[in-house]
This record gives sequence, C-alpha cells and structure tokens, in this order.
Amino acid sequence: MRPLHFNNFEVRLADSAAEIEAAQALRYRVFYEEMTAAPSPEMRRLRLDFDGYDAFCDHLLVIDLERSNGLPRVVGTYRLLRRSVAVREGGFYTEQEFDLSRLLQEPGEMVELGRSCVDPDYRSRGVMQLLWRGLAGYVHYYEIGVMFGCASFPGTSPEDMDEALSYLHYYHLAPRTLRPRALEHHYVSMGRLPRSGIDAQTAFEDLPPLIKGYLRVGGFVGDGAVIDHQFNTTDVCVIVKTDRLNANYEKRYRKAEAPRLEA
Repeated sequence: MRPLHFNNFEVRLADSAAEIEAAQALRYRVFYEEMTAAPSPEMRRLRLDFDGYDAFCDHLLVIDLERSNGLPRVVGTYRLLRRSVAVREGGFYTEQEFDLSRLLQEPGEMVELGRSCVDPDYRSRGVMQLLWRGLAGYVHYYEIGVMFGCASFPGTSPEDMDEALSYLHYYHLAPRTLRPRALEHHYVSMGRLPRSGIDAQTAFEDLPPLIKGYLRVGGFVGDGAVIDHQFNTTDVCVIVKTDRLNANYEKRYRKAEAPRLEA
C-alpha cells in the first residue's frame, strides 16, 4: 500500500527494523510509563514493548516528518496481523484470551488489530483518525473482510465497569455465528446489570475512545471480558465486518483532507 500524506504527517507501514523499534518505543511510553503496565526486565532495560508477534506483523505508523531527525518520529501506531500470515506463524495474539473458532469460520482474509496507541503530545492533532485512514487503505489493499482484536478498559476491577460492560453486552453483542468467547479460565461476565438499569447514551459516552470508534463503524463485541494483569486492563474482543462499515466511516476516515480528532 502507498504512503499517505497529510500536512506534515506520513501514514504508512514500517519498512525497517529501526522503524519497528520506534513503534515499540512509543508503545513502551504509552503502555508502561503512562498506563502502568508491568514490563519484563528486558523491556524495562531497553524501554521497548515487544513480543514474538512483532517479527511477522505489519506495523502501521503515523510519522511526524517535521520532527524526524535521522530516525522517524513515530507518533501513532497499530500492529496488524493478517490471517494468511497468522496461519503460517502459529495463530493470533487474541487467541491467548478468546476462543475465535466461530469467527475463523468466516471465509476470506481478516486482520487482527492490536497495540494501538498515540503519543500523548499528539492526541489533539488527529493522529488516531490518520491511523484509521491508513487502516482503510490497508483493508482495501488486502481485500480484508473482517477486522478484530482486543480493546481495553483501564483497570482490572470489572465492578467499576458494570454499566459499560453491560451496555456492550446488551446493545453490541456479535451475532452468534461470529461471536468470540473469553476462554473459560479468563471469562468475566459482561451482563452485570439488568438492561433496564442502563442509561445507553451515558454508557456509550463513557466508553474508552477506541471502543467508541469501533462501535461507530458498526463493530460488535464478543461474549465475556478478560482481565489482563500485565497491561492493567480489562479486555473485550471487538469485531468489525468491513461490508458493514457505515456511512459514518466513509465520512470520517476515507475523506481526502486530514480529519480532526474526536473523543
């Protein structure tokens, strides 16, 4: 896929080990320093977030060309793993938390989305929308029919998320034929409150921005949440069928000009 340019920003896939390392450094700053995830000793020493999946994933980058000096100034990133690659390399990261057997019966190419983050200094400058613009190009280039992955709430106390998790369960549960389910030893019920006790508008507005973004383009969630103690988060599995991408997606992410950041 070709790079995209918006003002001083370039959106493209990483094409070198140095660029992947720049994305890993951004991930470390966001996940481990800002969000208090627990790094391994080697991660702490190198100040990089990494695992075995990085070597065969695609890494979507937003680069600030004005602040790049020898090495790219990566200010936003997504890690992307296509099914055709995952089959060869041993599976998806999400399978550590969720049973994807129903979803994987869907024919055609699909992509796992993960490790999404934006530099704190750029969160009011449209970088998340630029990542989505790049993702739209990636989906088109590889003819991807399904996007999915873990999306997170901060914290590991599901009782603090009763209304949000219940809202997702009652209003956005994936069709049974596509529905991932949290693995039994991780499973946290999401239907924590009666549907009648949920203020849907308030619950939606209180969701983390990334989860709201997936829902706005027609996304669903799987059955059950998972507590991730390493990252200090509570995860849900989000699924988006690209043929369901609504007009709001077209308006927000495929337009030619650089979009504005919205919560």
